[in-house]
Amino acid sequence: MRDAVVTPGGDRIRWVELPGRDAARVYVHGLGATSPAYFAEVAVHPLLAGHRSLLVDLLGHGISDRPTDFDYTLESHADALATALTAAGVAGAELVAHSMGGSVAIVLASRHPRLVSRLVLVDANLDPITPSPGAPGSSGIAAYSEPEFLNGGWTHVRDAAGAHWWSTMRLAGRAALHRSAVHLTRGTTPTMRELLLRLSIPRTFLLPESDGPLDGAEALTASGVSVIPVPDCGHNIMLDNPEAFARATAAALAA
Repeated sequence: MRDAVVTPGGDRIRWVELPGRDAARVYVHGLGATSPAYFAEVAVHPLLAGHRSLLVDLLGHGISDRPTDFDYTLESHADALATALTAAGVAGAELVAHSMGGSVAIVLASRHPRLVSRLVLVDANLDPITPSPGAPGSSGIAAYSEPEFLNGGWTHVRDAAGAHWWSTMRLAGRAALHRSAVHLTRGTTPTMRELLLRLSIPRTFLLPESDGPLDGAEALTASGVSVIPVPDCGHNIMLDNPEAFARATAAALAA
């Protein structure tokens, strides 16, 4: 385990690091998740092993610190991650990022271009989301005010999340989880999709084949983004079908 101070108050981002050759690969989890749990199997898959790999937990999640005076916007997440990667001596990294982590990775590549050489986005959020009470994921969490969430709303989210997701979600600070969800639903200005379209680095978007065509796929493809459906999986592609995920990711990083 490695760590780096990323806020003026001394809060630390932590990651599990696998040694290997550069270019470094940085794995970034989604909302309420943790990178070691979600990416360990695929990071050591024969098609992906051998590179220096950092399985990073965003601030407020997993083994990283959970400050309550941090705003948890996508921009702040990206800037804190940039500080951690700089402290780790990483530049020109290949980012493999899931869900909310993909949104953070897009913002990171836009704000700190020297740190990112390629993006593999795993069913990432590209557009703002409308909060909806009772909905799964960020939409349901963001439907609560922060006091409502902290004063019991989180228990309904826990019950709806199920044992698997809650096993990592419970590691997140509750304020961090709520603020991250709120800012994920609000997105960025310009939107994450618009930022992605503007990037000039190699970009790949993986999505579950069963979801059907990706909204706006034609514009993404026209801008150079490879849109790759992955069979036999849901949102957690790397957990549901690690073999197909490893093949698609290895192809994206070798292209």
